[in-house]
Amino acid sequence: MAVRTTEEAVEGIIEVDSSISLTPFIETANALVTSCCDDTVYTAAQLELVERWLAAHFYAICDPRAVSEHAGPVGATYQSRVDLGFHVTHYGQQAMALDTEGGLAALNRRIVKGEKKITPSISWLGITDWDTDNI
Repeated sequence: MAVRTTEEAVEGIIEVDSSISLTPFIETANALVTSCCDDTVYTAAQLELVERWLAAHFYAICDPRAVSEHAGPVGATYQSRVDLGFHVTHYGQQAMALDTEGGLAALNRRIVKGEKKITPSISWLGITDWDTDNI
């Protein structure tokens, strides 16, 4: 599926380094939004917003945000959270909030717990040759 958001839209919510392409982050966000968010429930505009914030989340992991910068002994403090899933950044948290149906939140729970997606299946354990005399 074609990506829903643009580099310009992502740059509108997060300051980016011009030497880093946003394409891989947008493509990753697109893949997750496509698999986790039902396009029959959301409008195209809503899906674009979720994808935009999720792309910013993935970018922020690669290029962490500075919380404070020092001029004295040169240094900087970066926004960082030791966590898994979308809680690592404010952008990931916002993407989950915009996904009001909870697809990203469900994925986040599986990531944090280390669970795989469970696919239900049915197995027949009975006889296959229907011999009514032996029932």
